Amino acid sequence: MRSILLLGIAALAVAACDSDPGPLRRGTNPDVPLPQSGLLPDMTIPRPANWGADSPVVPPGYTIQAIATGLMFPRQTLLLPNGDILVAEGAGGGAPPLRPKDFIASFIKALGRSGVPGGNRLTLLRDADGDGTYETRVVFAANLNAPYGLALVDGNLYVANQDALLRLAYVDGQTQASGPPELVSRLPSAINHHWTKALTASPDGRFLYVGIGSNSNATERGMPAEENRAMVWQIDAQTGASRPYATGLRNPTALTFRPGSNELWAVVNERDEIGPNTAPDYLTSVREGGFYGWPFSFWGQIVDRRAQPENPERVAASIVPDYSLGSHVAPLGVAFSTPAMGPAFAEGVFVGEHGSWNRTPPSGYRVVFVPFRDGRPAGEAVDFVSGFLNSDGNTRGRPVGVTLDPRGALIIADDLTHTIWRVTAPGLRPATAAAGATPATQ
Repeated sequence: MRSILLLGIAALAVAACDSDPGPLRRGTNPDVPLPQSGLLPDMTIPRPANWGADSPVVPPGYTIQAIATGLMFPRQTLLLPNGDILVAEGAGGGAPPLRPKDFIASFIKALGRSGVPGGNRLTLLRDADGDGTYETRVVFAANLNAPYGLALVDGNLYVANQDALLRLAYVDGQTQASGPPELVSRLPSAINHHWTKALTASPDGRFLYVGIGSNSNATERGMPAEENRAMVWQIDAQTGASRPYATGLRNPTALTFRPGSNELWAVVNERDEIGPNTAPDYLTSVREGGFYGWPFSFWGQIVDRRAQPENPERVAASIVPDYSLGSHVAPLGVAFSTPAMGPAFAEGVFVGEHGSWNRTPPSGYRVVFVPFRDGRPAGEAVDFVSGFLNSDGNTRGRPVGVTLDPRGALIIADDLTHTIWRVTAPGLRPATAAAGATPATQ
């Protein structure tokens, strides 16, 4: 009975919002709409659909292949020095809904998932002969707790579980962990409205940076629940000592350093329930000591009055992000490119957009490329991998982490079809056809 009621409420929400609300604002200086208010957020149900004879769309001359299927919620990947690919598989969270609209949102989101449980493990993929087919697949480490972020520093593999940063010894070429992980630092996990813990290492390997999302949309759980959240932590790789590096980032879901620099960059999921075209999710450099608005404002000084009491001083100090990706696209992956990816994609950033649940029509569900010039975003984002949404508005995949193989390939984790995709640039050998290479929705 409850399911029928929720379906009816969800259908009413969708029916009330079935027209295109307008263009998505992308770029360095978007015209960001002011907040709107309503009883329910704009909701859509992008149901899972099979690929059939289709495959994701890539630019002319590029090739895309599924190099691993049947995983258990692949989230982020890490390219190891010998070319092996490590995959973090997990599904965390579990924050109880607070309001009727939270129950509805949870139901809508569940309809767009596959139902496969998280693997709570790391899986290693190996292409031993370099022909593009990853013929070896083995569990590298098991019994983890919703692993997400990965980093390799000086013979140590760091894994960001939803509740702790762990360290495993790593020797180039090994296929299984040699022992249990060592605790580096506890991470905030009470309630865990946003459970993912993004991870990257500084270029010199001294520090680790962990992205920790908020415990709510807009402080509806109260500010005590947000302690040490909605920020990027800096953690000493040796001692585990931590401190806030930057704050006011609602949900920093992927982190990386711009090659050849000490600039930390992030993609961030912004807040919901204030309109289909606001607030924009974004790509930004992350300044030490910087404040990026949450919960008091977004895109600089646009005030969100749901956060009480208001804080004009913090609003005035809020940093405007570098680049709007558009509203509700849910970026979960980021990787800087190299010239090996071809002239059109030589300088810039690839972003995996997991896709909206609360916008009609849906947004995201693709991998985009944001061109850079002189170290900054410069120009309109373009689709690099698309086709995850079919003509019926149903979804055949949801990109998460993106990782660059410097030989000229982009590795994409897809947590709907539980697939790892490999996109190869012209001139690089693609994966050869192998049994089970065509993914099917689980």
